[in-house]
Amino acid sequence: MKLDWKVIIGGGILLYAGQFVISMVAGVFIHEGVLEPYYQATTEFWRPELNQDPPDMAALMPRWIATGLLAAFVLAGIYDNIRSAFDGSGMIRGLKFGLIMAVIYALFGAAYSGVFNLPNVIWFWWAVEGFLVYPLGGLLLGWFVGKFGSD
Repeated sequence: MKLDWKVIIGGGILLYAGQFVISMVAGVFIHEGVLEPYYQATTEFWRPELNQDPPDMAALMPRWIATGLLAAFVLAGIYDNIRSAFDGSGMIRGLKFGLIMAVIYALFGAAYSGVFNLPNVIWFWWAVEGFLVYPLGGLLLGWFVGKFGSD
């Protein structure tokens, strides 16, 4: 396994930033729109910060940013080591990797739906969001690695 720190750090930050922007846009529609009544009906599942009126998102941002960056660095390192398994340009390879991440994300959600008693509509829309966030983030990661990564 190779560790190209330029890819892990630079690609990871770009992956994270792209996913963050996409999730903020999708969040308006998904979390503040479609899922809002379902979240209100299942308040016992959510952190106290999210049950405040208005929700205290700033209190959770350090956790979300730290875990998001860590995940992005790990995913960038994994991608760099398996990207040769994909055909196409850097962007296409990254998109394919992102689709695989989205499928894995949706499968984990499906598995957790057998543990946590949340309405199926929540799991469904979380999976939909994964199919927006991961492929588009992967596309950015693939572009970065194709341009700045070593072979």
